[in-house]
Amino acid sequence: MRLSLTRLIPKRVRDFFRAWRMFLQARAYLRDKDAAVRTAAAAASDPANPLRAYVNGIAAGPGVWKWDDYFDIYHRHFAKFRGREVHIVEIGVFSGGSLGMWRQYFGAQARVYGVDIDPACKAYERDGVQIFIGDQGDRNFWRRFKAAVPRVDIVVDDGAHLTPRQIVTLEEMLPHIAPGGTFLCEDVHGIFNGFSLYVSGFANALNAARWRKHRTHGAEPAPGCDVTLFQAMVRSIHLYPWVVVFEKHDTPPAEFVSPRHGTEWRPNPPSL
Repeated sequence: MRLSLTRLIPKRVRDFFRAWRMFLQARAYLRDKDAAVRTAAAAASDPANPLRAYVNGIAAGPGVWKWDDYFDIYHRHFAKFRGREVHIVEIGVFSGGSLGMWRQYFGAQARVYGVDIDPACKAYERDGVQIFIGDQGDRNFWRRFKAAVPRVDIVVDDGAHLTPRQIVTLEEMLPHIAPGGTFLCEDVHGIFNGFSLYVSGFANALNAARWRKHRTHGAEPAPGCDVTLFQAMVRSIHLYPWVVVFEKHDTPPAEFVSPRHGTEWRPNPPSL
């Protein structure tokens, strides 16, 4: 029987330290974000990044509140969807400004779906933008959402910023995202962030190696690995400061092989 050390600590003590840690993280988060808002007004518009240029040009109306370095991450992973029919879900509507940002960035064919727990966010619905009210930590909500929105290409989680809800969202929505799509979770703050630790397990799963016997590819026998279900779905996982990105395969690989090419091998490699 495995004994968890945390069970030896009284629950009220654990709850106190957990609440205190969340308070310190929240205070640091708000202090840093206030500094970002003060410096954003002085930032020059970036013509190389349409998202940053759009936000820096906002003088009035629905606000957009993002860390400035996020715009480079968005553009790197989302640029391939521009000018196409794309279905993007953003969790956390807040003031509604980013809904217009996505519509402008992706173009007229984009369908934007906002998810928020506050019913007042329904006011941001308009042509090309649909708002769903629900708790991102509720699996039943996601089942209803997926029935109503059968195609999703991008998910941006800027919602509760709480580990249990982030985990539910990833587990429910990553399999639902279309081939070639992207899941992005932002504001993953803190060295011991629970969601970050959870994602590290997926990184290990991506490195799984199911070795099998050599198969012939051309004249040379080639070592290979069978593809796991997770490797067939997820092409890559990217880690940035406070951001995690999952990218899915356009076409799942059938196998992983390592064929040799050439005739001279010095020093001769050991038999695989």
